[in-house]
Parts: sequence; C-alpha cells; structure tokens
Amino acid sequence: MTSTRKAALRAGVIGWPVAHSLSPEIHRYWLRRYGIEGAYDPIAVAPADIEGFLADLRGHGYCGANVTVPYKVHALRAAKRVTETARRIGAVNTLYFENGALVGTNTDAEGFYRNLQAAAPDWSATRGPAVVLGAGGAARAVVVALADAGAPAIRLTNRTREKAEALRELAPDVMQVVDWEARESALSGARLLVNTTSLGMVGQPPLTIDLKRLPREALVYDIVYRPLETDLLAMARARGNKVVEGLGMLLFQARPGFRLWFGREPEVTDELRRIVLEAAA
Repeated sequence: MTSTRKAALRAGVIGWPVAHSLSPEIHRYWLRRYGIEGAYDPIAVAPADIEGFLADLRGHGYCGANVTVPYKVHALRAAKRVTETARRIGAVNTLYFENGALVGTNTDAEGFYRNLQAAAPDWSATRGPAVVLGAGGAARAVVVALADAGAPAIRLTNRTREKAEALRELAPDVMQVVDWEARESALSGARLLVNTTSLGMVGQPPLTIDLKRLPREALVYDIVYRPLETDLLAMARARGNKVVEGLGMLLFQARPGFRLWFGREPEVTDELRRIVLEAAA
C-alpha cells in the first residue's frame, strides 16, 4: 500500500562556518511549540561548493533556507527573483520557493523595526532625527527600515567615511554622513541612536561615545546581544533613556522565513528569549 503521508518540510541556515548560528535554536523551538513536523539544519557549505548548492537547494531536500556570512551576496545572485527590500539592502538572508522559482529576500530591516515596535510601541520614526553608528550590512537594513518608516533625517557615522558615503544612495533625501570624530555632536536633537557596529560585543573593542548631547526622550538601540546589556545600553539607561536590546532583532527577523517555509506565523516569547540566551552563553 502506498503511503500518502506528507513529507516533513526541511529548512536550514547556510554558512561557512555555521556552528555559531543561533537560528537552529529559534526555528526548532517554533517547530516544537506549534507541533509542526519539520526540521531546521545548520548547513555548512564550503566556498568552492556554494554556487552549486544554491542552484540545487531543492534537490538537496530543502524548501528554503536562511543565509549567513559569507554567502548573503551569493544568495542574491542565485535567486531567480529578489524582493525590492533585499535589492536595496544588497544582500539576501532568506531563500524560499514560489511557483517553483527560488526567491531571495532580506528580513533584517523588518526584524530591526519589529523589535523596536515591541520594545517601544509609542515611538515613531517621524518624531525626529536618527543617528546610526556603522556602515556594514546591518546598517544598510537599519537605514532602509528608518527611511521607509518616515525618519526625517538619518545621520550616519562610521570609522571609515567612504563606507558611510556608500550608503547615501539608500535614502538620499534624508541621509547625512557625519565624520566619526563628530559622532557626539550628531546626537543633538536626535530621537533615536542605533549602534550597528561590533564595538561593545564580547571580544571586541568598546564603543566610546559620550551621550551628554542626546536628549533624554531619545531611544538607544544596540543590535549587539553578546552581552545582552552592552555598556552603551547601561550608560543610556543610567541617564534615563529608554533602551532596546539587540536579541529581539535576531528573533523577529526569523519570523518571516518560518512563515514562508512552515506556514505558521510564530511568536517571539519570553521562553524563546531564554532558550536563545542560554545557547548564546
């Protein structure tokens, strides 16, 4: 007798190396929570094999995948169709199939903004300028999210000015590039400060910045989550600013992929935060 039982869906995260990724903890938690028969794997693919692997993702048994360093640009090239958000950010972190074609998207901007909304539901990007520290891939996602949300000005500063200038095209009407040495003066009148650099992360140099010019009503958001409370957040909290930690961005950016692969809109819960923090320790 032929079985009609539907095969379990399988997704994963592609990288090199990939053992450090917390994505399996997140998606496996949701699979258990919702009783979905599926799997989520860490997928280590050597650089020499990545183009062939992406070209035959379905043939390897996957209905989609997350993509982490160093393959986000490879995924952008491999996708038959790329969403506008991914094209603007210049990288793909989520792959899925639509009508048999491989589609690439980027969920970092959504993850950043959903986390901000969850932590500060009354805050609005339209209230005033935002200051963004850094000019890497995460900064691109943050700039796209803030520009789309109506930020009237985005003051971007980076240790290498040329990298910051390269992001101007993302929001030319509202972008202002500020020299790193002038980063503290950029805080005057700001309503949001976002650190997208690795400064302050475990094993990295500290982020040095004096917040005295930052208004007390401004939010301070650090996408670093190792440690969960960075020196920047501790300093901001001590002076009365509301703070937003970075773990939520990781969790919220995972939701669209899970929905696309497994057909369920997952929740970011306190239990999930605890599990991921324990895995990250």
